[in-house]
This record gives sequence, C-alpha cells and structure tokens, in this order.
Amino acid sequence: MKHCFPYRQIGDVVSDVITWNPVRDGHNQLIRYIDLSSIDQNTKVIHPNEPIVAREAPSRARQLVQVGDILVSTVRPNLNGVATVDEGLDGATASTGFCVLRPNKRELDEAYLFHWVKTPEFVSDMVRKSTGASYPAVSDRIILESKIPLPPIAQQKRIAAILDRAEELRSLRRQALGALDAIVQSIFIEMFGGSAKRFDIVKIEDVADKSKYSLSSGPFGSNLTSKHYVERGVPILRGLNVTSDRLSLEHLKFLSESKAKELSRSEVKPGDVVIVAVGSSGLAYEIPESLPRAIMSQNFNKITPDSKKVDKTYLTYCFNSLTTQDQVKQKTTDTVRTFFSLTKLKTIQIPLPPLPLQKEFTRRIEAIEQLKATHRESLAHLDALFASLQHRAFRGELSP
Repeated sequence: MKHCFPYRQIGDVVSDVITWNPVRDGHNQLIRYIDLSSIDQNTKVIHPNEPIVAREAPSRARQLVQVGDILVSTVRPNLNGVATVDEGLDGATASTGFCVLRPNKRELDEAYLFHWVKTPEFVSDMVRKSTGASYPAVSDRIILESKIPLPPIAQQKRIAAILDRAEELRSLRRQALGALDAIVQSIFIEMFGGSAKRFDIVKIEDVADKSKYSLSSGPFGSNLTSKHYVERGVPILRGLNVTSDRLSLEHLKFLSESKAKELSRSEVKPGDVVIVAVGSSGLAYEIPESLPRAIMSQNFNKITPDSKKVDKTYLTYCFNSLTTQDQVKQKTTDTVRTFFSLTKLKTIQIPLPPLPLQKEFTRRIEAIEQLKATHRESLAHLDALFASLQHRAFRGELSP
C-alpha cells in the first residue's frame, strides 16, 4: 500500500510506560489486572477480571496503564488482540504480553492509532514478522519499529471521526443480531423451560435415525489431509467454517469424488445436525439446504435425527441450551485441545416434547432467522464498505 502521508515509526510518537512489581510493592491492596484473555478479539473491548490482591498478582503483571493507552497483544498477532484503555481502567496493571502504546498527543491521536493497529496492513506486517510455529509472537521492539502513515494531527482526528462513525453503524447491526438471538432464546425458555419435569428425558442415540451412519464422526488420523484437496468436487466442512451462530460456507475446500466415496461414513446432508468435536466443543449446527452434500472433517460428529421423533431445529437449539451444554462440558476431554467424542455424544440427555410442539417452536423462529439473514447481509455490506473506507483513509484518499 502506498501512502501520500509520510511514514513514522510508532516508537517515535509514543511515550514510555511506567512499570512496577505489585507483588513486592503492592502488598495487600487490590489491583485491576488486564491479561491477554481480557480482550474480546471481535469487539476490541477490554473485559477486565475481578480485582486481585497485589501480592498474588502473576509475574507478568507489570505495566501501569492510563486512559487512552492502546494495548496490542504481542502473541498470535493474526488474532489482532487490541483495545483502548477506558476511564474505568485508568491506573490498572497490564500484562507484559501487551505492547502498551501511549500516544504523544501533540503528534499522534489515540483514536487514529487505534484504527491503524486494526488495519489489515498492520496485522499482516506483524504476522510476517512473528516467530514461533505453535505460539507465534512479536516483540515490543517490532511493534515500536513498525511504521504508521502520519498526517497532521487535525487530519488524523478527522480520519478517526469518519472511521468511528462507520464502526458505530457496524456495531449497531451486530447489536441487532444479538437482540434477535436473545429473542430466540426467550422463546425456547418460554416453550420448554422446566422441561425436566414436563417432558420425557431421552439420550441422543434414542432420537437418531436408525439407518446406517446416523451417528458418526469425521475421519481421524491421516485419512484426510490438505494434500487431498482439489479445485472442484465435494465440499468439506472444517473448523474454519464454524462461526458463533451458524456454519459459514465461505472458504470451503473440496475433495475428489473418489475420496468422498471412501469417506462416505462422514457425509452430511441437509437435515443432519453436526456437533463440534474439537476446540470449541459441543455446539450444534444444522446443515443448511444450500449445502446439498459435504464431508465433515475430524472437527465434527454427526446426528441424523429421526424425523418421527425429533425436529432438527429443536434438536439444534436444545443441544445449544445451557442445560445441555453443562452436560457436554462434563463429558469433554481436556488434553492439548478439548475433545468431545462420539461415544459421549450418544449419552447426552435431552428433554423430548411432543413433536407438534417442537415444530411450533421451529415455525416461531423461522421469521426471526429470516430477519437475522437480512441483518447478516447488511453487516457484510457494511464490513466491505468499512474495509474500503479504512483503506482509502490511510492512503489519504478521503476528500476534505
């Protein structure tokens, strides 16, 4: 990317941050500690932990932060763990896992800097310079030596204000989606709350279609690797296709017909429900009609519901309910990566209301799902517009 603005190293326009040793100097006082897990990587907001006693602080609790500081995670830079310190965290202690950027306000606007460290250009630069295969990271020095396009401070503020307004529109759309999710949850609780006393309790294997491979898992081991991917063929569902509320059909990979036939036990079709088995274990997703056939990877287990006993949409929402997810957590193996096996999936218990009541639930949420689809489409357009605006802003292409 070429800029009409001059470049400056970030380290030239930020100030040093005071460090301290809370274990040695804080004694019994309570401190607010910001660690790497405190940052929501999607919203770029800090969700602080409960205050801790200074003498019990982790060894990485060292950096005293103030309002307006920008925290940039030095580990896994591809995840872009960045956030701004707000008033509620003024004086908090941050982990040394962050590079703390404190703008020199005469030369660098904090909002402008915050937008810059969220750009694809900054992220790709950090990913390129990171080291470590299993735990990639960059040093503070690499971040401070990276360059930022730097127009006059007044123009920085103008650019930041434009991007702030655009970001606000995206945030409102996300909030609308969250509100619709809450409505669906409320409907589920209204119709099936207290179901342990009202309905029969059955195991997952009791509501699976008894035809072949109604309960199965994706291929493990060396049966399926990237070397089997082809340009066109049968889609394969991978962990990358899992989002917070649905299966994304973007970035699909494909297998040849012969390989798909070999892995027919792991085939999924509309009407099936897949359960995440590796990583964020236990969440359920319906296979959409837009995916007439696919092979699931080792990240999934599959249920083909018996349509005479259970509605697939009810089954999905029931599986994702807090009560069922508590069972999943108890049965999940936590080794290097969390793993939820097919054997344990079969034993999960769920309430089984009468089928007409299940279908009434599905009818109620269909309209909401259509609204969600509309909001997602609008959000996708806003995301594309924001990316274009962001690109032009830092190139100096926004009209005065």
